[in-house]
Parts: sequence; C-alpha cells; structure tokens
Amino acid sequence: MTSSLHDSGGPDLYERDFYAWTAQQARLLRAGRLDQLDLANIAEEIESMGRSEYRELVNRLVVLLQHLLKWRYQPGLRGTFWRLSIKEQRLRLADHLADNQSLKARFDDAVVHAYRLAVIGAVRETGLAERTFPASCPFDLAQIMDGDFLPGDPPT
Repeated sequence: MTSSLHDSGGPDLYERDFYAWTAQQARLLRAGRLDQLDLANIAEEIESMGRSEYRELVNRLVVLLQHLLKWRYQPGLRGTFWRLSIKEQRLRLADHLADNQSLKARFDDAVVHAYRLAVIGAVRETGLAERTFPASCPFDLAQIMDGDFLPGDPPT
C-alpha cells in the first residue's frame, strides 16, 4: 500500500511527473490548501523561472550584439535584412525588459555574458578572425537600445 503522500503526489510526484505535479500544486493553491503544498520544490521552480528570464535577456542580447558586430565589421554586406533584424531584436529586447523591469539592474552583467557569445557567433558567421572583434563590448547601453543607432565602420 502506498502512503497518502504518494497518493496525493507529494515530492515524489515532482520527480516522476513534473506536469502532473504543477497541475496538482495549482489546484492546491486555488483551493487554499497551503499546508499540502510542496514548498521546497515550488521555491526552486520560482527561482528557476527567474533564471530563465535572465537567460532570455542574455539570448536576446547575443543576437542583437552579433548583428551589430556583423554590421560594423562587414560593411559590404549591410542591407535591409540586417537592419530589420537589428530593429526586430531591439523591439524584442525592449518588450522583454518591459515585462521584467527588474532585469534592467542586471543589464550590464547580461551584456558581458552575451558579448562573449556574440563574438563567437560573429566569427562563425563572418569567417573573420576572433581578434578582429574588441575584447569587450564596444557598444554602450544607449547605443544597444537606440533604434536609430547602427555602428559605423570599425575603428582603424
């Protein structure tokens, strides 16, 4: 015979069937049965959701920074497609920050993380040497978010 904790799901349900666990926890919350909640795993999932929002910020920045680098370092390939891609990423980034305003405090940190990945992507897509690109992000917050900013040719 199984325990009542097992029958109701409990912590082992979290390990066996995450989807069922989430549905169960939502039902318990809505019913006000707070004493039956799997608080440790709920707390972990809430923290995980926050980390996911930060990762989304970094991912948006990676794409945008990569496109800005390609724009700067491949002037002969500039065109409508790249310009619109930069515009799209800025809009997506602005929307994400509007939905998660506290992430603005982590923007500088996210740029540092994103820039490393953006350089790798730019090297892969352009065929240029990694040393072509600055060691740290050459764009400031205002430039990254400015809908009218497109970087000029690289400094010589």
